[in-house]
Amino acid sequence: MSDVPPSHPRYVSLRCRDAIVAGVDKGITSAHGLIAHGRGEALDYLIGERTRPFARQAARAAAALLLLAERPVISVNGNVAALVAVEMVELGRVLGAPLEINIFHASKARERKMKKHLLENGATQILMPSTKAELSFIDSQRRFVHPEGIFTADVVFVPLEDGDRCEALRKMGKKVVVVDLNPLSRTARKANIALVDNVVRAVPVLIEEIGKAKKKSTKALKRVVDAYDHRQVLGAAEQCLRRGGRA
Repeated sequence: MSDVPPSHPRYVSLRCRDAIVAGVDKGITSAHGLIAHGRGEALDYLIGERTRPFARQAARAAAALLLLAERPVISVNGNVAALVAVEMVELGRVLGAPLEINIFHASKARERKMKKHLLENGATQILMPSTKAELSFIDSQRRFVHPEGIFTADVVFVPLEDGDRCEALRKMGKKVVVVDLNPLSRTARKANIALVDNVVRAVPVLIEEIGKAKKKSTKALKRVVDAYDHRQVLGAAEQCLRRGGRA
């Protein structure tokens, strides 16, 4: 994207498009991911392409919940790998949590390329899907997970999740944190905590909030989680969308 200067008002958005296209070219992102990204981009435009207070509030609660977890796991799909590989690696580092590859359009070749891509961006622990562990309440290929990862996790961070797996994880008794630009989606509504924000902003914000939360006591972290009002956050996000980003 050398022909577009950083001063361009849509520079970040255009850079994300290029990253997704590059992900497809590298074989780490499904072509279907282009459609999903476009849908999210439209919603991001409506919230003014910036992190709103409701997203920051959710990130603060998510940081507390993830730090309280005994077995947190970070799920990665093709779009996430293309857009925020470095940030996801850093998130795993600050949480001491593994990254686990999990994609809807299953492909062993793509999974291997995603693993290579994450390792090249600094990852040290990558869990892969396995037929030895299978989620309940779901029939898609995303039901296959690593036996020591998502399958046994108590809290799962699943940016850019699809609603059926989010619902399945909840039914299995797991707590779920998602990133979803659509506050009306089943994913956002079924999750414990939803960051209604663009993933390229949401993950850095979450890392920042984890850094702050690490200074708090366990009791203080629990108070943050208990004070989080999921309906209120999603309601505020919906109103923001309906107003086209106007407060």
